[in-house]
Amino acid sequence: MKTKAAVIYEHNRPFVIETLELEDPKEGEVLLRIVASGICHSDHHVITGNYETPLPMVLGHEGGAVVEALGPKVERVKVGDHCIATWMPACRRCYYCVEGMSYLCDRGKNLLMGTQPDGTFRFHKGSQDIGQMHFLGTFSEYVVVPEDSVVVIDRDLPLEKACITGCAVPTGFGSVTRRAQMRAGSTALIIGCGGVGVSAIQGARFSGARMVIAADIVDEKLRMLGPFGVTHTINNKKENLVQKVMEITQGVGVDYSFEAIGTPEAQHDAIEALRKGGICVLIGVTPFSHDKILTTPAILGLYSKSILGSLYGSSNTLTEIPHILQLYRDGRIKLNEMVTKEYRLEQVNEAFNDMLNGRNIRGVIRFD
Repeated sequence: MKTKAAVIYEHNRPFVIETLELEDPKEGEVLLRIVASGICHSDHHVITGNYETPLPMVLGHEGGAVVEALGPKVERVKVGDHCIATWMPACRRCYYCVEGMSYLCDRGKNLLMGTQPDGTFRFHKGSQDIGQMHFLGTFSEYVVVPEDSVVVIDRDLPLEKACITGCAVPTGFGSVTRRAQMRAGSTALIIGCGGVGVSAIQGARFSGARMVIAADIVDEKLRMLGPFGVTHTINNKKENLVQKVMEITQGVGVDYSFEAIGTPEAQHDAIEALRKGGICVLIGVTPFSHDKILTTPAILGLYSKSILGSLYGSSNTLTEIPHILQLYRDGRIKLNEMVTKEYRLEQVNEAFNDMLNGRNIRGVIRFD
């Protein structure tokens, strides 16, 4: 079948809207009709070449979709199911999956190859193979993905909002509630207020933080944070972030910091802003060219500070996404307020420009 998709052919070049050939689903695969797809900074790492991925490729890894067709031996989903497409199709059999860490599944080593887990492609343009980001490629009207990438959700949930639970929300929320296991009554700093950072903010409020400090370099984004329960905001382009945090905490520092940008400077500030014995969680994706954390090892021992990494919020998506969506139903997580602008597929380059200039918390491409 044919599908319209946004393709990247060269690094640091705009998306090209193309009509591609899409193969039928093979064994263990499903055909999805994408309703909406979130715009994530991880996609931009492919565009710039910070991720070493083969091109051409259809990007997008945060999709709300409807199941249109099934390949052989698909058992867990059926045609007509509404679902979230997730970028880690955990095998449920490797060491990490069996140990309850499906977000670290061994399939992850092939996330950037552009193929399906069997090493073959589903998108084609003539004789040319076109890759799929993280086995998905949700910047396409239709896509074939592994059954293991699909989390079925209730049909009455709005896919144009729920789609962001495919990446941003569990990544940020889980980094607080699962990776850091924040204690009630704590103080928290979140650096970077895009989709992941705002999800971390919501995780901090959900966990009972008494103080939530949000830092970003764009005043407009800081002004968008009213609905999310932030107690203090800092523009760390205009103010010294660590100094300001110390003023707010009366010289103590925060119990927890969450860095959702992925730059050495932000990581340094997240560590420095901690109190003695504090915990810093690094969420933001750092380009492989950045090979050092800018800190002094002595402070980890002398001040007993801890640095944790977090992938996908340490979340098992088959259980975490339904959990998050129930919290959304209950009014305890805000998704509507996170989606600050919608775009058509033809506006994908504008959407990324808006993301890079801090105009949105989360932009979403709508297909319906």
